[in-house]
Amino acid sequence: MLLTSPQLRRLIREEVSRAHFSSNIDLAIGNIKLSVEVADTPLTRQLGLMYREELGENCGMLFAFPTAGQRSFWMRNTYLPLSIAYLNEDGRILNIEDMVPLNEISVSSNGSSLYALEMDQGWFTRYGVRPGDMVNGLPGCARN
Repeated sequence: MLLTSPQLRRLIREEVSRAHFSSNIDLAIGNIKLSVEVADTPLTRQLGLMYREELGENCGMLFAFPTAGQRSFWMRNTYLPLSIAYLNEDGRILNIEDMVPLNEISVSSNGSSLYALEMDQGWFTRYGVRPGDMVNGLPGCARN
């Protein structure tokens, strides 16, 4: 049986949807509320937002790592234009970068990062969120 490209993409999306992402958590940046899925295992961090076709308003994905370090992300199999904010251990935004769908060039953190927050491209700009701002409600962050 041969599969067409649309059939294969549909099967992949269905399989990715079965991945075990932690439930949504609520975060805040100042008075801006957002709801994010948490990718906190090697598998969920690898899958991220691959194969997704949309994100809800003020929705995104938080990547949580066991230790802080230099981070790099790319957009393999990711169809949505995204912006990524790298966060340090305290939840302070180090840098925000735009990412191009399907581009496999890495986008890196400006320093040691424990979290990465992906949102629709331009979300951070629309809400006036900048490097230095604090993200509240992060899992495992004593300050929050």
